[in-house]
Amino acid sequence: MSNPQDEEKPQLLHLVFGGELTNLENITFKDLEDLDIVGIYPNYASAYNVWKNKAQGTVDNANMRYFIVHMHRLLEPDTNEQ
Repeated sequence: MSNPQDEEKPQLLHLVFGGELTNLENITFKDLEDLDIVGIYPNYASAYNVWKNKAQGTVDNANMRYFIVHMHRLLEPDTNEQ
């Protein structure tokens, strides 16, 4: 059963994804079909933990980058929360 206090908190959705960049000068992916869509997480802290693990796991490939997208900011641009 869900906690009534949890239902009052807004969902601050965050997307974690990554892929190999063509170069380190900009964010242009080498192959869009090969993007690693890791998942959507309910808050920044959980997204950050996953992002950190994925980024550390690809440290040998300098062109591999992972990102956190603040989806809640896209869905509700008037919110100022992280």
